[in-house]
Amino acid sequence: MAAPVVKIRYMRADRDSDIPLPRYMTPHAAGMDICAAVPEPVDMGPGDIVLIPTGFAVAVPPEYEAQIRPRSGLALRHGITLINAPGTIDADYRGEVMVPLINLGRTLFTVRRGERIAQMVINQICQVRLNVVPRLDETERNTGGFGHTGV
Repeated sequence: MAAPVVKIRYMRADRDSDIPLPRYMTPHAAGMDICAAVPEPVDMGPGDIVLIPTGFAVAVPPEYEAQIRPRSGLALRHGITLINAPGTIDADYRGEVMVPLINLGRTLFTVRRGERIAQMVINQICQVRLNVVPRLDETERNTGGFGHTGV
């Protein structure tokens, strides 16, 4: 099966062409790293939420989505993650990809221009039809929810 083609464009080519486009950092990476297209460094104190521009827009093919996910190194070392992880870019969205970061760490973190801040994973999806029924089939788990299997 051929890989789907995702069209991409710089939002401000005259200003952001120095920002690397999303790219796989290793041959078997699932996600492409996304870089910050901030004009100036952005300081994030503990608990701060900031919306970081990426400088690009994508045209995800129908029946696919782009998920925006945290980078594990930033999360582990600095407590930087996405407030809505994972974020979804739908196939019909054509605006700039923006990354809502939150600082869950204990110290100031500075987002710098061109820094890798998130990753983008392209997934095939399907839209389902809902069928309203009076009751659902029972299972062994049934209504067991949060923590139902123990600690």
